[in-house]
Amino acid sequence: MKLSKGLLVLVTVIFSFFACTVSPETRIRCASTTSIQNSGLFDYILPIFEKKMGIKVDVVAVGTGAAIEIGKRGDADMVFVHAKELELKAVEEGYFVNRHDVMYNDFILIGPSDDPAKIKGMKLASDAFRKIAVTGYPFVSRGDNSGTHNKELEIWKKTGVDPKGNKWYLESGQGMEKTQRIANEKRAYTLTDRGTWFTTRERDKLEMIIVLEGDPILFNQYGVMAVNPEKHKHVKYKESMEFINWIISKEGQQAIASFKDKHGNRLFIPNAAK
Repeated sequence: MKLSKGLLVLVTVIFSFFACTVSPETRIRCASTTSIQNSGLFDYILPIFEKKMGIKVDVVAVGTGAAIEIGKRGDADMVFVHAKELELKAVEEGYFVNRHDVMYNDFILIGPSDDPAKIKGMKLASDAFRKIAVTGYPFVSRGDNSGTHNKELEIWKKTGVDPKGNKWYLESGQGMEKTQRIANEKRAYTLTDRGTWFTTRERDKLEMIIVLEGDPILFNQYGVMAVNPEKHKHVKYKESMEFINWIISKEGQQAIASFKDKHGNRLFIPNAAK
């Protein structure tokens, strides 16, 4: 059946209109620490941002050190991580711009439910680490230059103990969730972030408990920063700044504050500078 000349013109006009007005979806790439992904925060906040701004965020979740390196190479448009000293150094070196504090939680020391090293009740993480070293109970490190690994090394430095090479010190080379599982299997201690712990402890059926928390050294700051477009011309700097400005805005900060686990525990505390 042949189309009439008038109908053909109408179809052509409609097709041309949609071809001009419907543009490919804008996507940006965020290299991030695994804890934001494992906790479910991205699954919660990204749909809010994407619906509002029309920008899709693709997340590459790795350790903080690896995320920063991805950004340095220009293989991401922004990074969202938790090792402030490493972040500020990378900004100073010119790889990133517009870094902002976004939120925080804390690290916790977890171990077997019977706490064989008798850590529970101790106040200082350095004292707990030293006791683990003295007693020789196994400790699982991420060993991956992540934010958690860097915090762990900071604590070991305060103890004066070099754990590497000891039989009781195991390096997983894995993300936080897998490291927790290994510690559970080995009846070992490990350092984790509260967000990952709350989200995964029941799902992964971990027979572990928090043995130490609350030491100020365990403070865990998260920050976001854009890849410097002067280093990598191809990065989507404008779109990355749309996300950064949103996440530190009142709306973005409220979204973080409202994110909780199924037991009502708030996993991150927003603290972007006003």
